[in-house]
Amino acid sequence: MKREEQLNAMQQYVKELFKLDVTGHDFYHMIRVAKMAKFIAEYENADEFLCEAAAWLHDIGDYKLFQQQQVLEEMNQFLKNISLSDNEIEMINDIIQNISFSKGNIPESLEGRIVQDADRLDAIGAVGIARTFAYGGAKGQFIYNEIPQDTSIQHFYDKLLRLKDQMNTEKAKQIAADRHQFMEQFLEQFHREW
Repeated sequence: MKREEQLNAMQQYVKELFKLDVTGHDFYHMIRVAKMAKFIAEYENADEFLCEAAAWLHDIGDYKLFQQQQVLEEMNQFLKNISLSDNEIEMINDIIQNISFSKGNIPESLEGRIVQDADRLDAIGAVGIARTFAYGGAKGQFIYNEIPQDTSIQHFYDKLLRLKDQMNTEKAKQIAADRHQFMEQFLEQFHREW
């Protein structure tokens, strides 16, 4: 099976898994992360196929979205069925298991660092703001209140405003600076209005 066919199969696989997601981890999030990972991989002279493939699959197994073990086993069987090698499957699994913010890891491989950057870039800026409130609404969080813990606005301070300084690649750092500034402007306006 050709690389393009494999990526198209992954895209369809992910589309089916995430088509009903309302938390901001939907199919369109996967599209943006896959495109960004491929874009950054070009600048970094990384394995573009591996970056794009792992980006398509990066939220499979996320504890917030799935019962991990079963869905990862199904994904690995799917990857075997579309003729990925055992080594490629192992590398994809390593990437997707080591990019989350909550684990605090920096992936060892350049490809892993690129996918981590691409995912984090989608968490900041205008789209990141929209995703924050989509996730908060889906999980029954308040937008903001006098006790800010577990509110969508608090999430900016707990995580999103920290991401700019945690980018791994130069290209991601450049993109993150602009998106970070936009979030700061949004929060200033939000607090004025509140």
